[in-house]
Amino acid sequence: MVLFALVSAAFAAADSASAGCADGLVVASINFEGLVHTNSRVVERELVNRVGEPFAAEKFEAEKLRLQDLDLFTEISVSCEKAGEPAEPGLVKLTYSFKEIFRWIPAPAGKKTDRDGLMLGAALANINVAGEDIRLEVQYRTTVDPFFDKNEAAFYASSPYLFGLPLGWNFEFLLTDSYDNIRGFQEKSVLLDLDLEYKFLPHLSMLGTAAYRRLRDFANLPEFGLGFAFDYRDSKLDTRDGVYFEYMLTHVGAGEEYVACSANIESDESGGPVETESRFCNRDNGENYWELLADARAYKTFGRFVTGATALVRYRPGEVKFYDYYYHGGANTFRGHEADSGSLGVHEALLTFEERFVLLERRSASIAGVNFFYGVQLVAGLDGSLLWDRGRPGWDDYEGAVYGGVHLVIPALDRIRFEVGYSPDRGEPVFYFGLFDKVTSSRWRSR
Repeated sequence: MVLFALVSAAFAAADSASAGCADGLVVASINFEGLVHTNSRVVERELVNRVGEPFAAEKFEAEKLRLQDLDLFTEISVSCEKAGEPAEPGLVKLTYSFKEIFRWIPAPAGKKTDRDGLMLGAALANINVAGEDIRLEVQYRTTVDPFFDKNEAAFYASSPYLFGLPLGWNFEFLLTDSYDNIRGFQEKSVLLDLDLEYKFLPHLSMLGTAAYRRLRDFANLPEFGLGFAFDYRDSKLDTRDGVYFEYMLTHVGAGEEYVACSANIESDESGGPVETESRFCNRDNGENYWELLADARAYKTFGRFVTGATALVRYRPGEVKFYDYYYHGGANTFRGHEADSGSLGVHEALLTFEERFVLLERRSASIAGVNFFYGVQLVAGLDGSLLWDRGRPGWDDYEGAVYGGVHLVIPALDRIRFEVGYSPDRGEPVFYFGLFDKVTSSRWRSR
């Protein structure tokens, strides 16, 4: 009964978010309350209701989802007040009220990958630098079992806008020193990565990526890619309705590279040094391939049930080395078994059909002055995995699994996942703990 009351209260709160505002009344002015650390223009560019146009509750629900995607607020509501002279009926003043999420986050840092397992450490983040929705974060992480066996240091910066333009950007600098027990090598690497998204139409964006990876003892790996995305989702975080399709074409590496490390030195007739012949003491095991990526997602809500279907396909013609083989197994790829050296391939396809039941809608809370939100969802679904090296995949390359669990929806991490998966081919259920939505973590799991 208590749980039912909480769920009912959450839905009632959502219904009252625009209480007192009738459709059709012309908006005379728009005001904001509660923006302590956020500049008003960050909010204004997400609004759908405009001054001089009739107010619509449907528009508010759309802009509320867009504002929630910023991950800056725990509560968003609007109220109306009559405006104008009696001779000018039908005018209203809109007041948007916000409760901001904590801005500075000195906290433990966590990461869960199928390769390294659970990594913990320390982090310092500012999720709203200068009030412009710019996120900066530094992290250090190490494995828990055993401690300091695998280590990462990272710096992240991102924002959905650049100097007022709808040019989203995400920058990552990552240092890694860990043994890759799936592919079987010691990874000492440096990664610099910049991803761009320019939204030139409401539902169509151009994508670009540029990256540089240095794998010590193996290769220098430049990457450049271009693509596009159609996005008709109601929300990027915790999507309930809509479709998303992305296509990217990326080139990785430049082939094998010789590195000169010394030379033969002889003396000339006067006794001076002369370099007579360069010697090569190292040969980079470089790559040279194209990656064709297709990422498709579709969602539909029926009451409290959210049905989702996703497909991630990556095909890579060219020379791909062992250190970049895809692996399947674990919370971020295939929830039927753990990742191991027997589940490696050059090309991959990940298929998921998932049903979510919204047990507790997103609601705000505060502890010791720290504002946050949370929600609870029950999930069940089917995972499909295809890994292959050459040509077309066959049934021998396919695995299937069923899974179920509980998701806790929270700020910054999107969600914490507690799931149990079972593959008939393996015959044993496996417990999984994951961060972020699986469709998100599947994209960056290899780094």
